[in-house]
Amino acid sequence: MCDTCGCSGDSGAVLRKPGVTGYHVHVGDDGHHHDHEHSHDHDHTHEHQYGHDHHHGEARKVQMEQDVLLQNNMLAERNRGWFEARRVLALNFLSSPGSGKTSILEKTIPALLEHHPVTVIEGDQQTTNDADRIDALGVPVIQVNTGTGCHLDAQMVQRAVRELDPPERSLLCIENVGNLVCPALFDLGEAAKVVVISVTEGEDKPLKYPTMFHEADICLLNKTDLLPHVDFDPAKCREYAMQVNHHLEWIELSARTGEGFDEWIAWLNANLAAL
Repeated sequence: MCDTCGCSGDSGAVLRKPGVTGYHVHVGDDGHHHDHEHSHDHDHTHEHQYGHDHHHGEARKVQMEQDVLLQNNMLAERNRGWFEARRVLALNFLSSPGSGKTSILEKTIPALLEHHPVTVIEGDQQTTNDADRIDALGVPVIQVNTGTGCHLDAQMVQRAVRELDPPERSLLCIENVGNLVCPALFDLGEAAKVVVISVTEGEDKPLKYPTMFHEADICLLNKTDLLPHVDFDPAKCREYAMQVNHHLEWIELSARTGEGFDEWIAWLNANLAAL
């Protein structure tokens, strides 16, 4: 799992607010709360018996991964209960880098603000670039810089929500780190996962990253304005996605031209009305 990509270490996730000098809140020394049971404060020798020790090492690794997910899921359920009690529609936006999540939010938020408050959590390893773009729209936003981490987790979201304090009957958009692998494994307490892909990516993306598409509730196919210029078959991509998840909702749109946004905004309004 994440121990092979850097997330299991001391990622030191930090919250930042665009335009607020000196605002710098640490989520924790280790967002996953790993307990290091063995302290090297005494003299001893290491005798490696590779066959036996390797077996136990792998077993302990699996147990640690299970503990990480269990603890995350417990926190996610707390988040979910808080959202439901306050009638906050929390959406987890997921994609590979460059699919257009932030551009979609920039187009979506102004269309909703007249009737629904919106708050945003932005997840990236570094910079406040995306949060700065959302801040320009005049909505509350918190940037979570995950450091070496490649995904948000429930604790990071819990801490960010504490800072944002979303109002009742509002929309909370959580833009996860650009990655189609690890974010699929970590529940944040959201009401729905929104996976975004673009026509500049391979149409077989749902088959290559099935866990993400299996866990998603709706898929937004973005950058449809580029279809005349790329070799991409939306129908085939949708077919692949449906093979992985028969219940996946599907909307094709363009954050640049606004094509397809009526359907997307209608989907959001229907879910907000159901709060």
